[in-house]
Amino acid sequence: MKGLSSLRRGLKRWRWAPAVRLLVALIAVAAALSIVRFYPRPGLADAIPLSTVVRDREGRLLRLALASDQRYRLWVPLEQISPRLVESVMLQEDAWFYWHPGFNPISLVRGAWSTYGSGEARVGGSTLTMQLARLRWRLQTRDIRGKLVQIARAVQLELCYSKREILEAYLNLAPYGGNIEGVGAASLIYYRKPASELTLPESLALAVLPQAPSRRGRLAAREDDAYYIGAGLEAARARLYARWRDSHPSDPAQDALLRLPLRLRSARELPYRAPHLADRVLAERAWHPQSGPELTTTLDLRLQRLLEERVRNYLRQGRSRGLRNASAMLVDTRDMGVRALVGSADYFDASIQGQVNGTAAKRSPGSTLKPFIYALALDQGVLHPQTVLRDVPSAFGPYTPENFDGRFMGPVTATEALVRSRNIPAVYVAAQLKQPSFYDFLRQAGVSRMASRDHYGLALVLGGGEVTMEELARMYAMLGNDGRLRALRWRQSDPEEDGARLLSAEAAFVTRDMLRHNPRPDAGSQSASRPLPVAWKTGTSWAFRDAWSAGLVGPYVLVVWLGNFDGASNPALIGVEAAAPLFFDIVDGLQAARVDLAEPARQWPLNLKRVEVCRASGDLPNAWCPQRGTTWFIPGKSPIRISTVHRAVIVDNATGKPVCGRFDPATMRQEVYEFWPSDLAQVFVQAGIPRRRPPAGHDCGGAQDWLGSAPSITSPFRATRYTMRLSHPEQLSLSLAATVDADVSRLYWFVGNTFIGSAEAGKALAWTPDRAGQFRLTAVDDHGRSDEREIEVAVVK
Repeated sequence: MKGLSSLRRGLKRWRWAPAVRLLVALIAVAAALSIVRFYPRPGLADAIPLSTVVRDREGRLLRLALASDQRYRLWVPLEQISPRLVESVMLQEDAWFYWHPGFNPISLVRGAWSTYGSGEARVGGSTLTMQLARLRWRLQTRDIRGKLVQIARAVQLELCYSKREILEAYLNLAPYGGNIEGVGAASLIYYRKPASELTLPESLALAVLPQAPSRRGRLAAREDDAYYIGAGLEAARARLYARWRDSHPSDPAQDALLRLPLRLRSARELPYRAPHLADRVLAERAWHPQSGPELTTTLDLRLQRLLEERVRNYLRQGRSRGLRNASAMLVDTRDMGVRALVGSADYFDASIQGQVNGTAAKRSPGSTLKPFIYALALDQGVLHPQTVLRDVPSAFGPYTPENFDGRFMGPVTATEALVRSRNIPAVYVAAQLKQPSFYDFLRQAGVSRMASRDHYGLALVLGGGEVTMEELARMYAMLGNDGRLRALRWRQSDPEEDGARLLSAEAAFVTRDMLRHNPRPDAGSQSASRPLPVAWKTGTSWAFRDAWSAGLVGPYVLVVWLGNFDGASNPALIGVEAAAPLFFDIVDGLQAARVDLAEPARQWPLNLKRVEVCRASGDLPNAWCPQRGTTWFIPGKSPIRISTVHRAVIVDNATGKPVCGRFDPATMRQEVYEFWPSDLAQVFVQAGIPRRRPPAGHDCGGAQDWLGSAPSITSPFRATRYTMRLSHPEQLSLSLAATVDADVSRLYWFVGNTFIGSAEAGKALAWTPDRAGQFRLTAVDDHGRSDEREIEVAVVK
């Protein structure tokens, strides 16, 4: 009985054993699936570097940059890949892709039999998912162990990703010959088009390429020196097309297309356009990798080619003068986009250090910064465009500037002084600036790496500092943007900023108008006969190392530079002779290319008027001013004073000498003379310009009805601290000088109440202080008119 019970229990256990085993197996499978499913998902593209595509603003390719592992690789979403290519790849690689779990047992058995059983050629039997696993983890799959790992990884991918995600990853990581991976890079390199635009012949060629990329990727040259697909790739494509025709019997029109030769390009033929700008945006992307693999710049390839061609041709013509290198930049002031940038004459010429980007290099600007001195002076009420300035020998404390041509023009209007680039008036104007000073303005304008204020002094006015072409372009764009300093935009994604206001709209407007009076260097040419308002300025650095031209051309800012990156001097590097011709050659090219050069619609600044002035002095005309004109005037800012150049003198009809007392029309007459200060009168004499000298009026005893102008001390300089050495105090000799009216013969100098000497009008008096401290200097002319100035003298050991 006991034995029977034991038998029954054994039978029950035997009956339930399969169910238990099945349950255990299911639990094990579920546990395995859970572990795979909830194990951190393997990334499909993690740590895989991608190439960067740089395009112009119209989407034209400028450069396809290598990824960090020196491969061309772009990631393209599946929906942006041609359906013809997707179908061709699946037909070639894995027709059962949507039905298998990551591996195809039938294909594996067939591959194993072909490889190990029949002795035929090796056949892998891998699915798309298995190939993706091999590519993703760099697996070695030529042995059984490697193949098993590949299958396991494929199953893991199938459990973690959708079929579409797997297909997209494979298409983006598959090899396509050499260092080209993925259909995005392959279609761009081989066909110069995105993967979404591939035709059937192009798709079939790419579909068969991954199976033997190094062999099938070889190109064959034809008689026209173009490259076409080789015989191996052609044969593989034909076999795949035959299979494709079986599934598309109603589309025989493709037969003719497949018989045409298929042109392929190589990676060596990739464009390398606007290299300096591309270098810049790629370098910025290295610091901001979140910007993505596609960089659409603000550059216009058509304008870029125009600038490159004009620079190249100009330097070819200037080779005999030693002109070997140049940079140029074109910026659209409307959105501050950089439309063209030529960093050097030839990026690949090592003899000129061609890979250096001249637009970002610090160089002496010469006189190109002078417009901003005058703009500040307009804002601070120092002058208006017709204010008459002195272009005469002058000393500004210890600094004695000279003009480029070594000559002096005497009285010049502010506009003339700017467009003729006179140095002495510019230094004088800069010395009158208060807040901001010219130095402070440049700091506010973003000029980088400036030394201290004392390092430059007034020499900063004449190019004593350094700026980059990019900084200069921003400042000139400020004149076109109503005084607002805005950032340059290199990429279309860069935001458009309102910018900071550094100048009033009135000062920016008037400065532009002043610069438009600067004539072209080829004023008599046919090109110059087509009027185009260009507000421009030249610059020449010390020792002829840099030649500049910068200006506003319609809505654009154009800046050109000629020189040598090693700082070599060349007497031909003069702004108006070397840079200006290239500047206007580009301007003419823009016109010929029918580029829209119409100025943006700008409102006339509200606080701006036209007023009448006396041409001789630039001041408001008095009753005797014979020639008058108009100028821009900023109410509340521009200087207001009555002209005193033309004055009436009462003379005796019989003697022609000035007379005193009441005017008698029967015996006296009134004559008008020009009363110029002594320094200007001396320039007239030196230049041979006749001026009618006013009659001496000493006998009159001051009874004439005009008082004239008081002296104006020009040296020592105001607010300057002078030092003398304790061991050699005699070495400090100060030059006392003042400008005086035309009727002055002699000037008398006092320190405090002590008379120290006299000098003829227009002459200086040397004075050596006998101690340190504060001194009050007084200059008195022989009519009793005077001027004073406080100076300080300090002692150093």
